[in-house]
Amino acid sequence: MPLGKGNNHKAAMQDPREFLKHLYGVAVKRAQPSHTLGDFMPEPPTKTGARTVVVGAGKAAGAMAQAFEQLWLERYPNAPMSGMVVTRYGHTPPTPIGLQGKIKIVEASHPVPDAAGLAAAEEILQSVQGLTSDDLVVCLISGGGSSLLTLPCEGLSFPEKQAINQALLMSGANIGEMNCVRKHLSRIKGGRLAAACGPARLVTLAISDVPGDDVSVIASGPTVVDETTCADALAILSKYAIALNATVGKALRAGTLETPKALGLQASSPAQVHLIATPQQSLEAAADAARALGVTAYILSDEIEGESREVAKVHAALAISTARGRSSFKAPCVILSGGETTVTVRPRAEGQAKGKGGRAGEFCLGLAQALNGAQGTDHEIWALAADTDGIDGVEDNAGAFVTPDTLQRASQQGLAASDYLARNDSYRFFAGLDDLHVTGPTHTNVNDFRAIYVAG
Repeated sequence: MPLGKGNNHKAAMQDPREFLKHLYGVAVKRAQPSHTLGDFMPEPPTKTGARTVVVGAGKAAGAMAQAFEQLWLERYPNAPMSGMVVTRYGHTPPTPIGLQGKIKIVEASHPVPDAAGLAAAEEILQSVQGLTSDDLVVCLISGGGSSLLTLPCEGLSFPEKQAINQALLMSGANIGEMNCVRKHLSRIKGGRLAAACGPARLVTLAISDVPGDDVSVIASGPTVVDETTCADALAILSKYAIALNATVGKALRAGTLETPKALGLQASSPAQVHLIATPQQSLEAAADAARALGVTAYILSDEIEGESREVAKVHAALAISTARGRSSFKAPCVILSGGETTVTVRPRAEGQAKGKGGRAGEFCLGLAQALNGAQGTDHEIWALAADTDGIDGVEDNAGAFVTPDTLQRASQQGLAASDYLARNDSYRFFAGLDDLHVTGPTHTNVNDFRAIYVAG
């Protein structure tokens, strides 16, 4: 049954799956650009003939561009503005009535970049050339921008850039490590876009999808100073045994691919960066929604990282101890967490099909195994893990549900959880149980959302 105003804890207990979906929906809604961007709109240039250029990239870039244009037309109807952003294929929202399309929205591939993303990055970089101190650049940034805004450094071919990106995705590297490498192998990331904008006034509006909300990591920080170094990038590539061609390797060792450590913007108008939505805000909104239904809510953290299956074991241990009355958390309750876990893709046996599924599904599969029905507890345990952008990895689901009888139903259908986990195949496992959570693109991205309901 749909949960809403007037429902209570009893309703949540009667339909835990619907309760968890409700919390996810509230978290996603809190991060929608149309709800958050209005408080951060910059003032237009004052000089006649001055330009306002809007650029950006990310899974939320289409929605951000539409919200920005709508607010700009309402507040500054006589101020000229134009621009372009790039988002993931299928992530452009329907165009609102009355919108003029002053900001062009193009689509490209994620998580592995393609030619469309390359062309978009080149056009965006070109659009900020030749600006003056009278002009304004607004950069709309969200998670996914690292892949969508791709422009290889000198000496690196585009196919090589794609291969390195794919290797990083499969390596188990965390987002900070991946984006350190991406910055140093790019002509637009790691503050280079900001450097190209100078001396114009630069305002960055960002939706955070990274643990700690580090703006230099979001979309690989194209408009902020980067503190990582070529040596850091080399160490990460070595750690995960990712090869470079000789030319780029030499350039990294020599430090010639170093990112800007200061930006050439006018001193009287420093770059401004505003976070318009964060993972913590979404978790807090979900917690408030649970409490409104009479369910006690606890937020673990919005900064959880690590292997999805290992993070799942820790969550399972906490849920079980709560169900047994051995935790400071008191059941019935919902335990919320966010962050960005990782998945190390295991080698496949000869002839074995490639696994399908992302980090949310892998978390759920690991959680189901670790819970094992939570035998010996006084409370049933339900869970939902999903990516707030609506896409878990490259599949069509946001995530998956775990129920008290997940393993029992799987066994009845001949689905061995350990086999599916061994080949990173969470999508097929939960599809076989009809337990995928499918939402389609949400047009925002504040990363992982996890809710574990220890029911009464």
